[in-house]
Amino acid sequence: MPLPSPWRADFPAIAALQRQGQTYLDNAATTQKPQALLDALNHYYVNGAANVHRAQHLPGANATQAFENSRSKIAHWLNAGESAQIVFTHGATSALNLLAYGLEHECVAGDEIVISALEHHANLLPWQQLAHRRDLKLIILPLDANGLIDLEAAASLIGPRTRLLAVSQLSNVLGAWQPLPALLSMAKSHGALTVVDGAQGVVHGRHDVQALGCDFYVFSSHKLYGPEGLGVLYGRNEALARLHHWQFGGEMVLTTDYHTAKFRPAPLGFEAGTPPIASVIGLGATLDYLASLDHAAVVAHEAALHRLLLDGLNRREGIRVLGAPQLALVSFVVEGVHNADLAHLLTEQGIAVRAGHHCAMPLLKSLGLPGAIRVSLALYNDSDDLERFFSALDQALELLR
Repeated sequence: MPLPSPWRADFPAIAALQRQGQTYLDNAATTQKPQALLDALNHYYVNGAANVHRAQHLPGANATQAFENSRSKIAHWLNAGESAQIVFTHGATSALNLLAYGLEHECVAGDEIVISALEHHANLLPWQQLAHRRDLKLIILPLDANGLIDLEAAASLIGPRTRLLAVSQLSNVLGAWQPLPALLSMAKSHGALTVVDGAQGVVHGRHDVQALGCDFYVFSSHKLYGPEGLGVLYGRNEALARLHHWQFGGEMVLTTDYHTAKFRPAPLGFEAGTPPIASVIGLGATLDYLASLDHAAVVAHEAALHRLLLDGLNRREGIRVLGAPQLALVSFVVEGVHNADLAHLLTEQGIAVRAGHHCAMPLLKSLGLPGAIRVSLALYNDSDDLERFFSALDQALELLR
């Protein structure tokens, strides 16, 4: 049965890509942008760009108001207690590095940081390098057969020396929601700080950070139909107060002379230099657009597409799906076929998917794989996209086999 997307026309790049003969199925890497975002960026630049928080003139006041309005919209989207709990960074990776440096003083040699075996490099390397700097122990939580963090193993690995737990909400390779309530509860019982990488999870559904109960929640704008170069860090007030400043310069300083300085608290204290102003304003417009949609209809559409994708892959001989994906994406390998060769033939037929280790190299190594193909969906995809994908896949496999 055909599954058209009622929101497809809201994303002009999709029509442009189709005219180029391209079918875009790499949404876990970055999404296309709605017209509402493009209009907001155009309005900002056409009507006078200006720096924020620094000037009393009208362009500066307008930019600051739009910028801070977006902070409030993001706080509302996440159900944060107040907009001051939202810090803007230059990406989710930047936000996680901010935490790894800003919380470094909390750790002493022999302490433990806990992550999972499925983490994206952005939620692995900052903690790995912190462990090296401070002589800490990096604990890796194993996965079960379905690609979920093993809670029984976690209960034995999260303990009194655990200072911080950092885990992904939704795996960018395995497409499975992780058991965050149980994991966060374990960490809290030992007084550890908790960090949730929501880069994939934030795109699917509305998530209440107060109900979730984490100390910090991180996501990137460009995966949530927003502009590139912008990350968002939510922190509980008590947790933000424990962060040390890690980048220094304009705006974050309260007062300074040549030899001493006092710095602002969050959020401005962690937004040194000129922030990504247009991107912040643009993300606010994107959230307005997303809030206007029928959420239940979006969820149902994405779920139906995901079932079509899984069913089509499972019907084809020699295809192994990684884990037990629940939504949004499927990663797979084909027996006797290298993922790079398959990706090349799909690309030649205009199918945009991701191949390789998906910035989760240790996970792929643990599965004994050099890489995998990942197909990832967005609200603007439809069943015709999947038909084109499967047609190209069949032709590619016929050649490669």
